[in-house]
Amino acid sequence: MSDVAPLSDAGSVEIRRSARRRRTVSAYRDGDRIVVLVPARLSKAEERRLVTEMVERVTSREAVLARRGPRASDGALAERSERLSREHLGSLAQPTSVRWVANMEHRWGSCTPADGTIRLSHRLQSMPAWVIDYVLVHELSHLLEPGHGPEFWDLVARYPRTERARGFLEGVAVAAQLPGLSDCVPSPAESSPGSSSPEGPSPDGDSPGGLLF
Repeated sequence: MSDVAPLSDAGSVEIRRSARRRRTVSAYRDGDRIVVLVPARLSKAEERRLVTEMVERVTSREAVLARRGPRASDGALAERSERLSREHLGSLAQPTSVRWVANMEHRWGSCTPADGTIRLSHRLQSMPAWVIDYVLVHELSHLLEPGHGPEFWDLVARYPRTERARGFLEGVAVAAQLPGLSDCVPSPAESSPGSSSPEGPSPDGDSPGGLLF
């Protein structure tokens, strides 16, 4: 069961109640709303207090992160990708543009090798920098190897925190009840030479387009 209420400075807040939750409370940004996950057995007063606290945490964290590193702007993100390409891919991956997008609902990032563009989901902006770096390396690697075969994963593995970041993203997707947002795992078909990832959301939406994960 969930309720949605407007917020004057943060869009809206959606409260999702779960009978399976006992004590834990969590919150995350989903587009123009903040989603707060709470135990269903809380009293109204306790729920109201915890929701207010979690919304403040999310908005405060966003304000801090917005001023740091690759989250600050598309330009900062592009500079970060250039450094990662140099450090882990021998500067071979040269995207034409790297930017944040707010309408990527089912993937953490996407790449269109044909025109060299890379897009990252705004959901990543509240995550650690090393997780953002992993997604960037993943998408940069697609410029060199479009599919998800062994050669592609060899490139991605050059980033030392690959496995840790993949585990982090999987945990976020499960905890936030977002099964569609998960890392891509190579299927037998994708592991064959010359294959590419399945069709999914487009570079800026949900119609077929670039490579995604």
